Amino acid sequence: MNNIDAWVWWLVGAAGLGIPLVVTAMPEFGMFAVGAVVAAIVAGFGVVVQVLTFVVVSVALIAVVRPIAARHGKQRPELATGVDALKGKQAVVLERVDGSGGRIKLAGEIWTARALDTDRAYEVGEQVDVVDIEGATAVVM
Repeated sequence: MNNIDAWVWWLVGAAGLGIPLVVTAMPEFGMFAVGAVVAAIVAGFGVVVQVLTFVVVSVALIAVVRPIAARHGKQRPELATGVDALKGKQAVVLERVDGSGGRIKLAGEIWTARALDTDRAYEVGEQVDVVDIEGATAVVM
């Protein structure tokens, strides 16, 4: 074991940190792995320099990359898809819609629907707005 150079141990550590990165999808492990690779590059300068390099690079990456990733994670997608794209659309009542149910034509398809206000009823031919989608039922007003 004494024959193995320090840079090899750092690369083994980087590979070891890459495994939980893939398994857990936590980017922090990737940042620690990059720190280990950089420490392997400076392996000829002594143990203290290697450890300091590992710590500084890892902490710097976490301090810089993590806030950027968090900001991007909170942004809503610009293009709504699936049921999110149907919210706010207008539909036409095909069968009377009230608090217990009915049918509408939404985006060219026939959907079951119910009124948001249970005391309100919409008659055939009326235009309604889709407020929400609950399973396969559109909630309208």
